[in-house]
Amino acid sequence: MSTSEVYKKLVSLTEERAVVEHHEGLDIVIKRVPDSDVEGDLDPRVLTVALEMAERMASGPKMDFSLEGPENLARLRAMMGWPNVDVTVTAIETTHITIAGTNGEIPLRIYSPHTSGPLPAIVFFHGGGFIGGSVDCVENPCKSLAEKAGAVVINVDYRLAPENPFPAGLIDCFDAVKWVYDNAAEIQVNPQQMGVAGDSAGGNLAAVCSIMDRDQGTGMIKYQALLYPTVNMDAIPTEDFKWELEAYNVKHHHELIHGMIHALGASSGGLEQIYLQGKTAVTEPYVSPLLAEDVSGLPATLVIEAEYDYLRLEGEAYARRLIRAGVPTKMIRYNGVDHAFMDKIGLYPQAEDCMNEIAKGLKALFAE
Repeated sequence: MSTSEVYKKLVSLTEERAVVEHHEGLDIVIKRVPDSDVEGDLDPRVLTVALEMAERMASGPKMDFSLEGPENLARLRAMMGWPNVDVTVTAIETTHITIAGTNGEIPLRIYSPHTSGPLPAIVFFHGGGFIGGSVDCVENPCKSLAEKAGAVVINVDYRLAPENPFPAGLIDCFDAVKWVYDNAAEIQVNPQQMGVAGDSAGGNLAAVCSIMDRDQGTGMIKYQALLYPTVNMDAIPTEDFKWELEAYNVKHHHELIHGMIHALGASSGGLEQIYLQGKTAVTEPYVSPLLAEDVSGLPATLVIEAEYDYLRLEGEAYARRLIRAGVPTKMIRYNGVDHAFMDKIGLYPQAEDCMNEIAKGLKALFAE
């Protein structure tokens, strides 16, 4: 088989080999490594990338989120994201526009399938620790999502810290949701079929936008897809959450995998300082949704986690809280992969399957 045929087969196997397991009051759809029955290890493709990254990190400057200055910030931003490919097989129209936000202009990229509307909409927020990432990094995942969901996907170029600390980026994101809702007819969207999605920091922004939508009674967001979101910025223990390395099943490549998990945890304090700059408590629910007093009344939710991600345990804890609060919630864990796997669409079959799952959730919700 050709490389593309092998990849397509792996995407199919990722779906076919899924199982459901019950963990601490939570039914989790486990997406096993598509071409291996070995447990407690990295997907072979992830292992290759991890070894390359480890070699690169060993020979280059260390990522240091505590250092200030433009040079360090530029270095951190340059290390975020991953070259990926367009996996769509149909034409997806891309439109670049700029809208007026509360605090200035907000660039948007709108991806539209060639299907008669009005269509559902997904407003997408990229990851990058609130300080980096870009609409470029997630363009191909967004195009894939538009195709698979038959939806208009809006990719938001929100402002980043430290130049624009909290809540600047969050305000941009919520402004973008409001703009899509108010201008639905212009972009061939059904305003009653809107969702939000995001990866990592973008998952946090999506979760918080949903809470804001509930708090303000605007009722715009009907679906949220949270990809390995940060929902507890300081890993504060709660009734549902306690971070512990023992929760991770590691049977092979112990040093490498432990290092991958700990690396993100080690950066969280620095990211918190850059994002909040001491002006907002990390316990605020618009910063750490897991710590919100009330999570009832939120939209139907899909939480997606990576097995070897420092943020996995807090994401699973958030899913448990949502379920107890009566929020329809599905939890998926991709085994053998680490944080930010979505960036590698076209290389990791799990990344494309992730887009399939978001699309399935959207379609199922609005088919009712």
